[in-house]
Amino acid sequence: MAVKEKIGTVISNKMNKTIVVNVESRYCDSNYSKIRLKTKKYFAHDEQEICQIGDRVLVKECRPMSKKKCWVLEKVVSKSSLVS
Repeated sequence: MAVKEKIGTVISNKMNKTIVVNVESRYCDSNYSKIRLKTKKYFAHDEQEICQIGDRVLVKECRPMSKKKCWVLEKVVSKSSLVS
């Protein structure tokens, strides 16, 4: 079985070695014949704590590390332009 990978935006990095990634997906709404946007949050493991809020990252699925965390940071696609 293939490993799942998702690209999203970091919305929180306040926990130790954990980031929260917001992933957007588009789907066709059959009732209204429109393209709708769905968002979902994923908790991911960031061992070196290199991510900042606003970064675009690639996360991949792994074994469960805690109750909610079963994704790991693969790479940072692009850094945030926000300066903090």
